[in-house]
Amino acid sequence: MKFLALLLLFVIPTQWEPDFENAKKIAKEKHELILLNFSGSDWCGPCIMLRKDYIDSDTFQSMAKENLVLVNADFPRKKKNQLSAEQVKRNETLAEKYNKEGQFPFTLLLDSDGKVVKAWTGKPEVSVEKWTEEIQAICKAHK
Repeated sequence: MKFLALLLLFVIPTQWEPDFENAKKIAKEKHELILLNFSGSDWCGPCIMLRKDYIDSDTFQSMAKENLVLVNADFPRKKKNQLSAEQVKRNETLAEKYNKEGQFPFTLLLDSDGKVVKAWTGKPEVSVEKWTEEIQAICKAHK
């Protein structure tokens, strides 16, 4: 049974919470931090690389499942990738508050009240392992 649970942990990808207010509630209930990522998923090269090389890595994903509520404020440009009007509004609201300069990618670690704990502009300049360790250490310090 433990093997099955462990297998599911690695097979089922981490879920992204589309609603920031709900993410704050979940973070508060679980005593976790929120990782808010601003991306241009279909036009921003560094955003695509950050997602592929860091966020989608097994190293990051296994740590995130235990420590983070993930929120992606995506701003795609291609018509086929457009988000619902409701999601666009949510993402624009997040950008007005947390990303006034319009930086991409821009990643924030927030507490359950939405207060910025740490911010990264662009793709991290360290390995995914080092970046994940840094985030995990911050999460542990806030538990």
